[in-house]
Amino acid sequence: MHITPLQYVLAILAGILAGIINTLAGSGSLVTLPMLVFLGLPPNVANGTNRVGVLFQNIVGLTTYQRSGKLDLRGGLWLSAPAVLGSLVGAQIAVNLDKRAMNMAIGTVMLVMLFVILLDPKRWLREQSDFKAGRPSWGTLGLFFLIGIYGGFIQAGVGIFLLAALVLGAHYSLIHANGVKLLIVLTFTVSALFVFVFNHQVNWALGFLMAVGQSMGAWLAARFATRSPNASIWVRRLLIAVVVVSIFKFFGLLDLILAWLG
Repeated sequence: MHITPLQYVLAILAGILAGIINTLAGSGSLVTLPMLVFLGLPPNVANGTNRVGVLFQNIVGLTTYQRSGKLDLRGGLWLSAPAVLGSLVGAQIAVNLDKRAMNMAIGTVMLVMLFVILLDPKRWLREQSDFKAGRPSWGTLGLFFLIGIYGGFIQAGVGIFLLAALVLGAHYSLIHANGVKLLIVLTFTVSALFVFVFNHQVNWALGFLMAVGQSMGAWLAARFATRSPNASIWVRRLLIAVVVVSIFKFFGLLDLILAWLG
């Protein structure tokens, strides 16, 4: 696939926006995934390519948490194990879907995520601060196996599900949950990416461009957040707009509208 200068710019801009959203609101893949499809990648390849930026972004974030001493490495590894197994199942399902089925799957996920974002689950997540260390129960391990399947299948929005499970299911405080979330996402992203690479469904050029942009976006978001108390509000509004457009795109409604306007 030949990448034009415009595609370079759009990929980096989408990565920057996703990095900002992931830092301030979460679910940045709801931006990068549609952008990769818009840039000409088939949905399956876009789904695989999207993992490259996620991988680099979580390495940076996890390093920061580790240095701050706020990462429960032992507990995170316990929960990462079932998530990794689930991600292999989810990724294998994803690579075998045809273009139409993948479009419908992504569109459905984004429709669900729109309601999740509108309901603002982070508001009640912040109220939970109970920390529970030690070996998780079989029920908790099973829950993270299911989340791993979802994360391996489609990355978009998995952070919100993980935070809910970590805070309400594993009884982490939100600050510890964020660190463990980064570890879990990193581990199952590696395993899922392996499946996509094996099936030749990763465009490395666009993936690395997204990764550069996401790193820049995370840095910009940190500076913006320290200067504007309403930063997350505006990013959430932007995220809602992107998701709505994406829903129309993946269900084929956007093409119908453009054809009607043309």
